Formats: sequence, structure tokens, C-alpha cells
Amino acid sequence: MSRKYFGTDGVRGLYGGPVINENFAARLGRAAASWMPAKSRVLIGRDTRASGESLVAAIASGLRAGGAEPISLGVVPTPAVARAVRTTGAVFGVVITASHNPAADNGIKFFGPGGVKLTDDQEEQIEALLGANVPVDSPAEGSVDARGDYMTAALALLPPGALRDWRIVVDTANGATCATSPSVLRTLGAEVIAIGDAPDGKNINASVGSEHPALLAARVRATGARLGIAHDGDGDRCVFCDELGDVLDGDEVLTILGIHALECGALVKNTLVVTAQSNLGVDAAIAAAGGRVVRTAVGDRYVIERMRSEGATLGGESSGHIIHSEISPTGDGLVAALKMIGVMLATGKPLSVLRRALKKFPQLTAALTVRAKLPLEMLPRLTAAIAALEGELGARGRVLVRYSGTEAKLRLLVEGPTDAVVCAGLARLTDAARAELEIV
Repeated sequence: MSRKYFGTDGVRGLYGGPVINENFAARLGRAAASWMPAKSRVLIGRDTRASGESLVAAIASGLRAGGAEPISLGVVPTPAVARAVRTTGAVFGVVITASHNPAADNGIKFFGPGGVKLTDDQEEQIEALLGANVPVDSPAEGSVDARGDYMTAALALLPPGALRDWRIVVDTANGATCATSPSVLRTLGAEVIAIGDAPDGKNINASVGSEHPALLAARVRATGARLGIAHDGDGDRCVFCDELGDVLDGDEVLTILGIHALECGALVKNTLVVTAQSNLGVDAAIAAAGGRVVRTAVGDRYVIERMRSEGATLGGESSGHIIHSEISPTGDGLVAALKMIGVMLATGKPLSVLRRALKKFPQLTAALTVRAKLPLEMLPRLTAAIAALEGELGARGRVLVRYSGTEAKLRLLVEGPTDAVVCAGLARLTDAARAELEIV
């Protein structure tokens, strides 16, 4: 059996569509409750989308119908839910969020014991238990201060007053981190210039946040800030902007954190875990510093699974999911921000200097919105183009073609020895994809 509803990061789609609606949420809640031990405590958080409250009530109804005890945490970052599951001993956690997607979308993420995301097999088992509709009655009640505990733990990562005389621009994407990240940074002494901090249920990720860092960069340049920090809608990602207004991606962040940890003897197993999406320059930089890079499939939960099997504690994605597993069981944008600031404090270097540690291989990407995700093996022209390009590049580069697990998009990546080779290669793949897929 293969998963029908779960993607790389939970169930996600247009609110009011065939999957993300109250009926399905209630059915999924009951299925999850049937899968877990009887009378399990389940913590439920959400982001700021207008559809979140009714979906919380729906999944809580399903959980209750299946014999579980749902507890609402209100609007909190995803990593705060994962932490609360781990620290309170709850059996399960649920987050109603579509992360970086537009406000019209929503989704459902699950965390198992210890605050760890479920495996593919576990999600399949829950899907197999989906039954008939469940009446939606009353919402879950709240009794756990997940937000306060999360912020207290974050404050402990830097000394009191460590950010005195720091000016930082923080973009919270009109999402779940509006009340957490700016507050923590201010408590540590920083002057915080906040943007994307006025959620109205409809503006989450709207031209702000980690997917849209242009405003962050402009505000850093205009205010002379020391850095900029942007989260996605649910707070498990972090994208940075240096003092010059230039944006860093997750590969640069992971390289900086990895090299600093190696220099301090703190990179456990001397291993950094990244995905197939990361630039090959990360491997070269970490190897030069005495470490090694291990790669996984795209998706932060696959990174976490590999980190656990390797015994590593640092990993992440180029999209900005950064995992410090000794602190948080999942990607945590605020922890990533504080860890990066810690490197700046320890070295006395600005981000514009620290980022030079990564020399990227030429790389181009494209994302084509498709009408239907036809299996790649059914696209002979595209698969032939992939094979030909891989043969030409050999060890000098790589090709990655995959469907997004959260959106109706085909993602293409080409990495190679020169910009010209990469550009031509991506054009060939794009032409082949357009010839065989209906591009919207």
C-alpha cells in the first residue's frame, strides 16, 4: 500500500477541497486515535489561517470519537508543538498548518512520541484506518502553555543581554511566530524591527516570510540592521539576510553552522545531514573542515530519520529547515536563528564574511506547476533527457527531477561545472517536461 493523502510534510491542500475540510479532518483524527494507545493525550496547535480554528475542532472531534484526549495549544509554532509532546509526555501531536503555502491552503502534520514526525509506514497505517464521517462537536480545551515553555527554552540558548546593541529585522510571515521570535530576541536585548507581524487570517505568507525575502532584505539595508531573519508560516524554517541585504539560503546556513561546530569539536560524529537538493559545495566545504556530509531524500523528516540512524545532531534542507536534534526534535526556525547568532557572537564576524565558507557549484532550479503528477516513468522524453544529461555531467554535476510533496509542481535541478552548461541542461529538461506534461 502507498500513501494516498500524506505527502512529504503531512496532508496538505486547498481548504474546502476534497481533502482539507472538516469532514476529512475528523475522519483522520479518529483514524489516528484508533492507531495510537487508548486514551492518549494529543496536543493540537495551529498557525494563523482563518480555516485553522474549525479544522482544530474537527480533528479534535475525531480524536475524541476514537478515544483520545485532545488538548488545544492555540496558535503556536510547529516546533513548539513538537517540544510540548516531548516535554509533557503526550503520545501524539497535531499541527494544523500549510507551512509556507498561501492562506487558502491548510494542512495537518502529525508528531509521534518524543515529538518526532511519523514515518511513511506509520502514515500508511493511519490512512488504512480511515472510516466514515465523524460528527464535529466541540473544540479541544487548552491546558498546556506550549508557547511559554518554548520561549523559555529558546532564551536559554544565549546569555542574558547577549544581543544588547543589536538591531535585527524579523519577518514572521504573518504566521505562528509573531508572538514568539520577536519577543525572545527583544528579551535578549535586541532592537527588533518586525515585519509580517499583523496576521488577519488571510495574509499568512503573503509577500512576506521565508518564501518572499525581498522586503526583509530592503528593510535590513534601510535600517542598518546587523541581520535579517525570516520564518515561514508555521515557524519551522529560517532564512537569513546579511548586513548588506543579501539573502542566505539553507545550504549557506548549514555550512556555517557545520564548520563552526567542527572547529569547536561539537559536530557529533563529524556528520552533517542534508538532502539531495543541497549544493555539492556543502560537501566540499564540510570535507575541507574535517567532516562528512550524508544525503537523504527531500523532506525534513527524512533528514531527521537519517540523523537518528547516524547519531548526528545537525542537519537540514536548503529551503531553511534546520534541525538541531539535541535541542528540538524537528526543524526550528527560532533555534536556527539563535544558533547562527551564537556563531556570529563567538567569531566576531558578520554574516557577509561567514557565508564565504560555501563556494557553490553552479546550479539552477525550476518549478513547473502541473495539472497532474504523472509518474516520471510514463514520461519517456523527460526520462531520456535526464539520462542523457546525467551521462554528460558524470562526476562534474548532478540532476534532480521530482514532484513536490506539498504542491502540484515538478521541481527540476541541474548542477554542473559552468553556468552555461547548467543553463543549457535546465532548458533541455524544461522543454522535455513541457512536451509531456500539462503545465499550468
